[in-house]
Amino acid sequence: MRSIILAAALVALSPLAALAQDAPAGNAEAGQRLFNQCRACHTANEGGRNGVGPNLYRVYGRAAGSIEGFRYSAPMRAKAGEGLVWNEANLRAYLADPKAVVPAGTMSFAGFKDNAQNISDVIAYLRQVGGQ
Repeated sequence: MRSIILAAALVALSPLAALAQDAPAGNAEAGQRLFNQCRACHTANEGGRNGVGPNLYRVYGRAAGSIEGFRYSAPMRAKAGEGLVWNEANLRAYLADPKAVVPAGTMSFAGFKDNAQNISDVIAYLRQVGGQ
């Protein structure tokens, strides 16, 4: 039974995995420039403060909604309860369209719609600042 559930989960996630596989290589320097748009709400440095949004240092590979003391929206807490982890595929989907990943979430950024290079660059930056 467990193997059937695992197989079903892998099939369901395969479109996200395909998104990550077909993505262009990221440039962390370009991603840092793009991240400047995010700095109004987020920091990405070790020990950095939370703002309107949580600190994104070491976000890559981190469970969603896991920064101690940050007040996440109810939709983000629900996604965290479902086990959302900020891996390549989930970050890629979220950076493309946050509302598609966390419907009714409070993220004001509309996303890098149809710009796979910008998404790859921001992910490369986030991986760099997080030691990944």
